[in-house]
Amino acid sequence: MRKNHGPKINVITLGCSKNTVDSEVLLGQLALNGARLVESADEAEVAVINTCGFIDAAKQESIDAIVEAVERKNAGKLKRVVVMGCLSERYAIQLAEEIPNVDAFYGSHHLKEVAAELGFDFKRELLGERLLSTPSHFAYLKISEGCDHPCSFCAIPLMRGMHRTRPLEEVVTEARRLAAKGVKELILIGQDTTCYGLDLYGKRRLDTLLRQLSAIESIEWIRLMYAFPGGFPTEILNVYRDSPKLCRYLDIPVQHASDGVLKSMRRGVTSRALRELLRTIREAVPDVALRTTLIVGYPTETEKDFEIMCDFVKEMKFHRLGVFTYSQEEGTSAYDLGDPIPQEVKEERRDRIMQLQQEISHERNQELIGTKGMVLFDRCEGEFLVGRTQWDAPEIDQEVYVRQHDGLAPGNFATVQFVDATEYDVYGEIHESGD
Repeated sequence: MRKNHGPKINVITLGCSKNTVDSEVLLGQLALNGARLVESADEAEVAVINTCGFIDAAKQESIDAIVEAVERKNAGKLKRVVVMGCLSERYAIQLAEEIPNVDAFYGSHHLKEVAAELGFDFKRELLGERLLSTPSHFAYLKISEGCDHPCSFCAIPLMRGMHRTRPLEEVVTEARRLAAKGVKELILIGQDTTCYGLDLYGKRRLDTLLRQLSAIESIEWIRLMYAFPGGFPTEILNVYRDSPKLCRYLDIPVQHASDGVLKSMRRGVTSRALRELLRTIREAVPDVALRTTLIVGYPTETEKDFEIMCDFVKEMKFHRLGVFTYSQEEGTSAYDLGDPIPQEVKEERRDRIMQLQQEISHERNQELIGTKGMVLFDRCEGEFLVGRTQWDAPEIDQEVYVRQHDGLAPGNFATVQFVDATEYDVYGEIHESGD
């Protein structure tokens, strides 16, 4: 195998965890082909930018990164700039016209072509091999790609295509490889994880996948993200009951709670159905932490619709919640509705929802004080070890702070006594056995 040849390559990843996995796959291919990879843009001779095209803010971040790289190239600090990912998938022609000094644009499904552009072969036998960019004890595991749902506001099908299940054997093999590298927590991702298996096997097989992943000995936590509420496979709740490895955590993006808005959004679910599903989940898994995302400022959203959503948030008391302001996306069915709600109104509605959630989160965290829980530590920060409970995903949810302790390091689990909490952080002490 060739070693340490070619220009120094820096891969810049923007956007979501799905992009993270794509970059890790590309880096794995490059590393095993002997490419010279560098983590700093200042050291690089070639910049590869994996872009996001989800909403306006993400698009702008990607464009800014491309422009910065081109400026470095024009100044003689880079030899080449290669752009890939969702923004490039959607706007390659326009980007090439506006930023002409980029050497090549590739979409979100062209890792093989990107590797060839950089002078390396994409080896099929290396599928599943990745160079992790996360801490070594957790990894994102992509179980599917694309989405079949016709949500009016969403451009994901335009960038990622229709839903495609990864075969069970392929996903489990990759999970075993990750476990062999020391990964303890698998975070299952996809644009719609609950449709897993439907296109390939003729039925949803997420429960089968969860059971097979639970059988991998050294994997200790499995976390499920991006569970679409319509057609939710309730049989997976039996796996939650049976497998202690499955984190009592479920990410279900409901997006809204007003029937009128949900219908215009083409979500395929009613407010009543959402409530029934969430209650079913909580009855089956009483200690589950439910996470969701909402959109405020959708074109048809009235003040009454917004108040309905506020009431829904107060009623359902989600453990974790995020809010996006509506972003008008070309090519979506909602585009023709325009963008009539002023940005300042969207932001005010977002802030009102987050204020409600802050109160709910503070109340829930106060209930933790005096209890114990298992924590997986992610990093050191000053005098603290910083980690997460099973009820928290990395990067998006709250964290637990514990003073550094002999024998404990990032990647370790420990039982923690929770002694204090704010709205979004929890403080604890290591629970000594026998206490």
